[in-house]
Amino acid sequence: MNVRSSEERQFEEAVAIANIPTLLMVLVQLTGDERWLEAPFRPVRVRGMSDNDSGGLTEAAQSEVREAALKAILAWRAGRPVALPEPAPAMLVRMLSVAMAENVPSEYGSFTAAQLGQIPLLNPSGIDVPDDFHVIIIGAGVSGLCAAINLDAAGIKHTIFEKNSTVGGVWWQNSYPGAGVDTPNHLYSFSFATYDWSKYFALRDELHDYLEQVSVKFDVRKDIRFDTQVNSAVYHAADQHWVVAVQTADGCIETHTANVVISAVGAFNPPVYPDIEGADSFEGESWHTAHWPQGADISGKKVAIIGNGATCMQIGPEIQHDVESLTIFQQSNHWAAPFEQFRREVPQPIRFLLSEVPLYQTWYRVRLGWTFNDRIHSALQRDPDWVHPERSLNAQNDAHRAYFTDYVKNELGDRVDDLLDKVLPTYPPFGKRMLMDNGWYRMLTNPKVQLVDDRVTRIASDRLITEDGSEYEADVLVYATGFDVLRFIDSFNVIGRSGRTLREVWEDDNAKAYMGTVVPDFPNFFTLYGPNLQPGHGGSLIFVVEMQVNYIMDVLRKMATNKLGAVECRQDVHDRYNDSVDRAHEDMVWTHPGMQTYYRNERGRIVVNSPWRNVDFFAMTREANLVEYQTEPLRG
Repeated sequence: MNVRSSEERQFEEAVAIANIPTLLMVLVQLTGDERWLEAPFRPVRVRGMSDNDSGGLTEAAQSEVREAALKAILAWRAGRPVALPEPAPAMLVRMLSVAMAENVPSEYGSFTAAQLGQIPLLNPSGIDVPDDFHVIIIGAGVSGLCAAINLDAAGIKHTIFEKNSTVGGVWWQNSYPGAGVDTPNHLYSFSFATYDWSKYFALRDELHDYLEQVSVKFDVRKDIRFDTQVNSAVYHAADQHWVVAVQTADGCIETHTANVVISAVGAFNPPVYPDIEGADSFEGESWHTAHWPQGADISGKKVAIIGNGATCMQIGPEIQHDVESLTIFQQSNHWAAPFEQFRREVPQPIRFLLSEVPLYQTWYRVRLGWTFNDRIHSALQRDPDWVHPERSLNAQNDAHRAYFTDYVKNELGDRVDDLLDKVLPTYPPFGKRMLMDNGWYRMLTNPKVQLVDDRVTRIASDRLITEDGSEYEADVLVYATGFDVLRFIDSFNVIGRSGRTLREVWEDDNAKAYMGTVVPDFPNFFTLYGPNLQPGHGGSLIFVVEMQVNYIMDVLRKMATNKLGAVECRQDVHDRYNDSVDRAHEDMVWTHPGMQTYYRNERGRIVVNSPWRNVDFFAMTREANLVEYQTEPLRG
């Protein structure tokens, strides 16, 4: 009698509930058998952002896939080599097309290889820099950790200055109720650092724990100066180095020199407060969501929230049952997509499978990448012949509008007549950040909750007064009014070769950089999550940062190889690139006149979002071309 081991039973239990399209890809690689890419095993496409766990296959076909997958995994576990360890780019495109049940363009071959780890973004090879070569990283959030881990792998000495007492950036600072990620965390994570996620969309504490664990695993903390605020960075052309002034926790000012400075301060700071008459006269408790007090008790209180963006959409449903009343002052309405996996725990058998079978983990991540990255990019392009330009951009975008509208109506239920006009946007889907619905629309049907779409014009000691004269009592006032995203690198002063500040060059709110990374007149200075880099059509910012860091590392490698002391992006290269960014945006959704968005500055220029697909940026950042730079030999 065949008695299965404990481990075999674990695999059997996991495969029995595993995602069929992902299992198919694992089967192809483990066995080399391409019949799993053909009928009757080809998945059927579903609408929305579902994981499509069954693939739309018949029960018989699903059983055959699971049985074969279990057999292949156990054989691999017993020592049988992977039959197809590194599929060719064309094969990867074919596989992903089958897994997603839609046509994936041929150019995604190398991009998919990178997502699978065949083209590692964390390069373990060293870079032979001079002994006194040093890099300063400003910030120990997601971007700063990524840069530090890559520099450490290359053997380059570096110091990180972090204003907070630990790592994590926004995931340390923002601890409001319901704080979490709206990208699946199996995608919103480093390609080189997996984690045993308990939920499909992690909340803040788990995300921060992940970053803490990454900092320990890669021994990053030894190079971090915590509780240290950077005040300025000044380039000294004669010495080919930067002088960075910092303030320590005890108020002391120190200066440090570095050959290279990498800004990793992110974009979501500092917090923005609205200019409302009488704000200082409010006698109850008040705070910005970025400074939610630890231990704050709102139970049984009348809570007012100004702002209804992504943060409020997380807070509102979380606190609605704890308060006496919740009044939300809407600044503008938003589109929100169904959030099927909201608060859904990853079953323990699937956590085991993700941990023990790397191919399952990477293909699950690749499928998420297609769903949440470039899949909808074409829907954001303006069709000049489209007959309804006021409500949508093209037929695909209009279909999204119809789908989301039906969803909102269903969620509002018997309150649809009095709430739909308030919550349904008139602008095209994706015109502003697409939010994920975590129970927002159902929350609005709660008798305790009131959505006000009149502007707050005055705040008194215990109430808020709107433009129409209505008054709303409040014990607690919460500002969910976002951050000064347009003013990149606003927390410290940067002075370049000519003596001009970065703020002057960027005309305050009109930041531009070549590939969001380098700026003329600022040699050896790199900015992570810089202008025009947010993947507004969806996806993981972490992967964008990994691509950026890969590019920066190649610049440093070429500096070392060619014994260069300074590299500075050429002005003509920078200008041509940003002209192409602006031209691309002219026909995209974020320039639509029907809404206001933080993506756009007062000139109407898109400063935050990238017009490129992720696959485009991947190609741009594979290798640095020094022809695009003014270079200087290393002195001394």
